[in-house]
Amino acid sequence: MRVVVRTVSELCLTVGALIVLFVVYVLFWTGVRADGAMDDQIDVLHHAWERQPAPAASPSAGAPSAPAPPAPYRAGRPFAIMYIPRLGFTWNKPVLQGTAVDTLKKGLGHYAGTARLGQRGNFAVAGHRRTYGDPFKDFPRLRAGDAVVLTDGTTWFTYRIDKGPYKTVPSDVEVIDPVPRKSGYADTGRYLTLTTCDPEWGHSHRLIVWAHLDSTQPVEAGKPAALRR
Repeated sequence: MRVVVRTVSELCLTVGALIVLFVVYVLFWTGVRADGAMDDQIDVLHHAWERQPAPAASPSAGAPSAPAPPAPYRAGRPFAIMYIPRLGFTWNKPVLQGTAVDTLKKGLGHYAGTARLGQRGNFAVAGHRRTYGDPFKDFPRLRAGDAVVLTDGTTWFTYRIDKGPYKTVPSDVEVIDPVPRKSGYADTGRYLTLTTCDPEWGHSHRLIVWAHLDSTQPVEAGKPAALRR
């Protein structure tokens, strides 16, 4: 009998230790790795932007030549940085193309098929609520009027939240339509949708915020007002 009790006790201790290690992995180690991965993606962007050539001058009039068409977004690659002052003035995350599992471990993900940044339509972005850096941990704090600022290295795009956080189910894919039916928007515009999981440690529902493009300015003009303390 003592042997049985001892064996059961040892098994319980082993299982308990494994559970603790798993929790540490989920809560801590995935966050450490994700923070490093996101920093790497931001470094990739900064290095790429530093190498961008200045606009060529027209030989006849001295005016800048017509800009080249924007490069396509490449799956799994970063193309912008997002800032949300409501979540802290040190909060900034890379935005990558696509929402694959591995992509969302390195930052926020742009839904393929939705509008490009700043363009007419709905620029839709997903992010983890918890694990992998907890990028949208404080998503419920977002309110109407809050700024969501992005840059692609040449332009600052300032969006203003109009509605949210709105709670829905994962199958409600209409939230990223060009004109989301429940957003309150009636006409085609330049919109932003942010999505994340709910509850905080689950994924039975989604939280959504919708925003409109409020202003743009070239990077050379300095930071937009929303990012100035």
